[in-house]
Amino acid sequence: MPDSALPAAPPDPTNPTGPPRPDAPDGRSFPYATWGPWIALAATFGALLFGLILSLPFFAVDPGSGSDDLSLTTRIATQVCTAIGFLVVPLLLAQTAGGPVRAAFSRLGFVRFRILTALKWIGIGIVSYIAFFMVYSIVVGAPEQDDIAGDFGPIWVQVLLIGIAAPVAEEVCFRGMLFGGIRTRLPLWSASLAAGIVFGVLHYSTGWSAVGPLVALGVIFAVVYEKSGSLWAPIGMHAVNNCIALIALNS
Repeated sequence: MPDSALPAAPPDPTNPTGPPRPDAPDGRSFPYATWGPWIALAATFGALLFGLILSLPFFAVDPGSGSDDLSLTTRIATQVCTAIGFLVVPLLLAQTAGGPVRAAFSRLGFVRFRILTALKWIGIGIVSYIAFFMVYSIVVGAPEQDDIAGDFGPIWVQVLLIGIAAPVAEEVCFRGMLFGGIRTRLPLWSASLAAGIVFGVLHYSTGWSAVGPLVALGVIFAVVYEKSGSLWAPIGMHAVNNCIALIALNS
């Protein structure tokens, strides 16, 4: 976690001219993952499947006849189960390398970081996304995305699910696990694009026109993760993005 009182971290041996990195788990430099791309991809779909399985009892007892008729309880439970899947499966995968649970969290990117470095890359990421979104809207058209926030009832529930739970769970799954695994074999931009495509396509249910910007957002989150050296940075950026969207939808 951020701590300005931490001693200076040693330079990253794989990038001696870049900014210093925090101590990496297991003595590894970035990426921290101990698994490869194919395992990461399989585990991502496994996380989705696990969340779906957890949701089945709620669908079984729901009186609604279709997805549009589901009760508020079922919609909230489904979102919670999805988040649980995105957290539990990556943690189990990271734990396969052994050691304490803390080491597993570290392999997923939960390591110390420098606040100013993180803020710098978050700022670069925000500017980059705004520029992409403007060009995308001119060339392709303004993306239309379904308002799923309203499906979760009161605003405080929306904030908990979309503003807090979703950013943490999705960053653990798509950046800590998926991007981390792909990054062990591919360079930064190829790995971030591959993970970003999976992230964007799996959000197709909110509207296909929004997939492009979501792919770009996934790429930016991955770059922010690597450049800051910690998953806390993209989690914070993701949470701010979702909260701004919630404010816009509820204003």
